Amino acid sequence: MTERRMIVSGSTFEEEIGYARAVIDGDWVHVSGTTGFDYATMTISADVVEQAEQCLRNVESALAEAGCSFADVVRVRYLLPDREDFAPCWPALRRRFGDIRPAATMLVCGLSDPRMKFEMEVYARRPADPRHATAAC
Repeated sequence: MTERRMIVSGSTFEEEIGYARAVIDGDWVHVSGTTGFDYATMTISADVVEQAEQCLRNVESALAEAGCSFADVVRVRYLLPDREDFAPCWPALRRRFGDIRPAATMLVCGLSDPRMKFEMEVYARRPADPRHATAAC
């Protein structure tokens, strides 16, 4: 039987809305749309680059719990309310994905909280032996 397991981050949004930060389905890890909230304090910076950095830490944590790293990401989707905010985030994204080069899309859309300026979701394929997941940072 294929493994299906939820990963939760402790975000109040997950409980209130009814979703998991990520779902492992066999070899695949589907990370939900993740923002720059610090889930320990439920605070968010007003700066888009700081939000992107925190978002990447949140995604990295979900991937690690699934036995993956950024090196295992095959698809990423960026969601931003303001297209002008995307370019300032590129250096942070390049540090994580520059050598990996996953398929990527950026969409301009409204997010669920007006404080949110950056959101991303990723799809990763777990390595054959999760103990050998490599760090890309």
